[in-house]
Amino acid sequence: MARGLDHIVHAVRELDAAVDLYRHFGFTVGARNIHPKTWGTENHIVQFPGTFIELLAVADESGIVPHTDRHFSFGAFNRDWLTREQGFSMLVLEGRGAPDSKSFQESGIGNFDLYEFEREARRPDGQPVKVSFALAFASDSRAPDIGFFTSFQHHPENFWNPAFQVHANTAKAVAGVVLVAKEPADHARFLSSFTDAASQTTADGVRVKTPRGDIEVLTPAGFIERFGVTAPDVSHGARLAAVRFSVGDASLFEGAPNSAGISGVYAGNATVIGRQDAMGAVLVFEPCR
Repeated sequence: MARGLDHIVHAVRELDAAVDLYRHFGFTVGARNIHPKTWGTENHIVQFPGTFIELLAVADESGIVPHTDRHFSFGAFNRDWLTREQGFSMLVLEGRGAPDSKSFQESGIGNFDLYEFEREARRPDGQPVKVSFALAFASDSRAPDIGFFTSFQHHPENFWNPAFQVHANTAKAVAGVVLVAKEPADHARFLSSFTDAASQTTADGVRVKTPRGDIEVLTPAGFIERFGVTAPDVSHGARLAAVRFSVGDASLFEGAPNSAGISGVYAGNATVIGRQDAMGAVLVFEPCR
């Protein structure tokens, strides 16, 4: 069965600033969470039904473990990524745990051991609960600046909460993500194996429709033409550039960039916030379809 979007990691150097940014744009942002010391990271979650944005920063580098042939280090990847820039660093799909690791090995896109961990979370009333995950990592050699993995939750009832999924900006869901690459077709096979879904050639690139959101790959020129903002540098490989949000009332965003003192783009029925104004990420707000 095809794997849908689970979450997207927005890696930043100043976590509080990222929280302020997302709240300013009308998102409900959850409490701070602390990852294992071997990761050295902390996060806040912006949650939707079945999908979330993970605002993530490195808090303590002292215990971060390195990569090995069979171990993908989440902490080391994001630590090194943040030495270069900020933005969307990782694309995560809903997972099945060990079967995903086996599938990735068989398809030649990952030979990493399954990684399992747990942490404490808090309900809206402040009550602590345990959440636990099994992560299966994959790798696209033509996209070394994107981390790919699937996530299986052992206690989903402790993680997902409708109270965190109501946003003042009327955002209802993550409609999809957009990658940028010199040659989008070069990534079609990897994405098909990663999602367990067929890729489609489009007029401006490649698209994979998943059970929860689309994954698109555009050329830099196609990205600029579609969204009207600069694309990330793809000289070293494909990049994860944008997240598309479905909103109930896109017109609410027409004045948002100006009120925030930034240079947003209002084009038709969508609002686009560029990389320079969203800590390296492109945020696209589209009317629900």
